[in-house]
Amino acid sequence: MKATANSNQKKYISESIEEEFKEFIIDKNHPCIMANTVFSMNDYELHVHDGFSTKTTAANLLEQLKMYVDNYDFSDNKFKTFIAVFPDAEIVSEVEFENLLWRQLQFIHEKDTEAWDPRVSKNPEDSNFSFSIGGRAFYVVGMHPKSSRMARRAPYPTLVFNLHWQFEKLREMGAYQKVRDKIRERDTALQGNINPVLEDFGQSSEARQYSGRSVGKAWKCPFHSQK
Repeated sequence: MKATANSNQKKYISESIEEEFKEFIIDKNHPCIMANTVFSMNDYELHVHDGFSTKTTAANLLEQLKMYVDNYDFSDNKFKTFIAVFPDAEIVSEVEFENLLWRQLQFIHEKDTEAWDPRVSKNPEDSNFSFSIGGRAFYVVGMHPKSSRMARRAPYPTLVFNLHWQFEKLREMGAYQKVRDKIRERDTALQGNINPVLEDFGQSSEARQYSGRSVGKAWKCPFHSQK
């Protein structure tokens, strides 16, 4: 009975958090039109984790993300995103969140036995860098309540994993620039400007964009590839 009660409680917490994210994305008209679409269509996986920036969470995330990739329909134009939420993590600053984000990604990488996605670079200083998990490139979006960017000010510390394939698919469909410009327009309307670290893939390392913090030119990514 106790195990069942705990399971029901976790399910309730997960559903409650999911509703909070729907409010954050849909009800508050989030600038990212892709986020609005996936939430409106329920094309997302949301997983709640007890610990943030731990090796145990890294193992769980790696397993979940591999399953997510295995079940992804790459023949379809419908996009689906993966969201990891850490409701128990208390963040006091953007710098702290950034450090925890990269520590969590480092732990995932160290447990990942798959080769790095050959379509992207494993060097975070390279303009062709993208994070690889289970042999697939991901663009990671960090969000948390202390973010200076309103679009990143999620109810809880969160990591969003978007397959890099999705951006390439948008380019193939001729929709990438239109979607990008619309998001930047909406972000400007929300905050008065776009995040200065945002650039198109290939112009500078996307590692600078993951945490959402406006990092300076001297910033060095703490991630180190072991592959």
